[in-house]
Amino acid sequence: MIKNDLYLKALRGETVERPPVWMMRQAGRYLPEFIALRDQYDFFTRCQTPELAAEITLQPIRRFPLDAAILFSDILVVPQAMGIDFKMKESVGPWLDTPIRTMEQVQNIETPDVNDTLGYVFDAIELTLQKLDNDIPLIGFAGSPWTILCYCVEGKGSKAFDIAKSFCFQQPEAAHLLLQKITDTTIAYLKRKVEKGVSAVQIFDSWGGMLSPTDYQEFSWQYINQIVEALSPLTHVVVFGKGCWFALEDMTMSKASALGVDWTIKPEFARTLTNHTMTLQGNFDPARLHSTPETIKKMVNEMINRFGKDRYIANLGHGILPNVPVENAEAFIRAVVDWKPNL
Repeated sequence: MIKNDLYLKALRGETVERPPVWMMRQAGRYLPEFIALRDQYDFFTRCQTPELAAEITLQPIRRFPLDAAILFSDILVVPQAMGIDFKMKESVGPWLDTPIRTMEQVQNIETPDVNDTLGYVFDAIELTLQKLDNDIPLIGFAGSPWTILCYCVEGKGSKAFDIAKSFCFQQPEAAHLLLQKITDTTIAYLKRKVEKGVSAVQIFDSWGGMLSPTDYQEFSWQYINQIVEALSPLTHVVVFGKGCWFALEDMTMSKASALGVDWTIKPEFARTLTNHTMTLQGNFDPARLHSTPETIKKMVNEMINRFGKDRYIANLGHGILPNVPVENAEAFIRAVVDWKPNL
C-alpha cells in the first residue's frame, strides 16, 4: 500500500483534507543537482540509463513534500522506438535530420515491440519504485499522438507547427496512418508501464491548442481517446491538453480520471465546462513562480479556494521553467501542503 495516497484519492474523487501537489517537469533544470548531471551526460543518455532516470526522478522528492513522483523521461522516446531518430541538439532542442513528410515514409515506420525498444524505461520504473519504497505514487507519461506527429513532421520545435498542420490537411491519409501507428505504440508502452507498477499515466498534448476545435477532434482527441479507452480499465489516466479548454466538455465524457488545465482558463469556467464532475489538475502560470514567495503563497491559496479542495490536484499550468529559483518552487509546494480551508 502507498503510504501517501492523496494523489490517488483525488483521482478517485474522494474527499481529502487538502489537494495533492506535484509539478510538471519537477525533475528538471531548475534544480542544481539536475544541472550537475546534465553537465555530465547528454539528454538521451540520461533518459536511456535507468540509474540516471531513477536518480533524476527522485531529486525533487528528496527536497520537497510532493505527493507524487513522475518518471524522468521524454515524449520522444516513443518515436525513437519506432525508428524515428530524434536527437537533442544544443540550443535548438528536438531535432530530426529527415522529417516525415510523405506517405512512403509513414508506411516504412515500424510499430515496435516496446519491450525490445523501450526496456530501459521499464527498468527505470523498477529502480525508482524500489527507492520510493511505497511512499508516494509514481506517474508514467507519454506525449499525445498529435504532439508526437508535430515533432516528426516539423523535424524540430516550432511556434506554430505550420508544416505539421499542412501535412495533415494536404495528406490526411498519411497523417492518420502516422497518428494510428503512434497511438498503437503508445498504448503498448503505457500498458507496460502499468504492468511495471506506475500508479497513473498522463498524456501530454502540448500542441493540441495549435488546432481549431474541429481539427482537434479529427487529428488529436480521437487518438487520445483510444489511449484512454485502452488504459482506463488498468489505471488512472490524466489528459493534459495545453490550450485545449475548448475540448474540456468532450474530454469529460471520456473515461479519463482527471483533466489538466493551463493558466488561460478561470477555475470556475473549467468547473462549468466539466460539469463539476471531473478531477481537475493545474493551473498556476509557471512564470508566476518568479513572483515573491509571499505572493506565490497568496495566489496558491486563492487557486485552491477557487477550484475547491476536492477533485483537484494542485499543479502548474505547464512545465516549470528552468530559471525559477528553487525557493520559489518550494514556496508553491509548501503553500499547497500548508493550505487550510477558510474557517
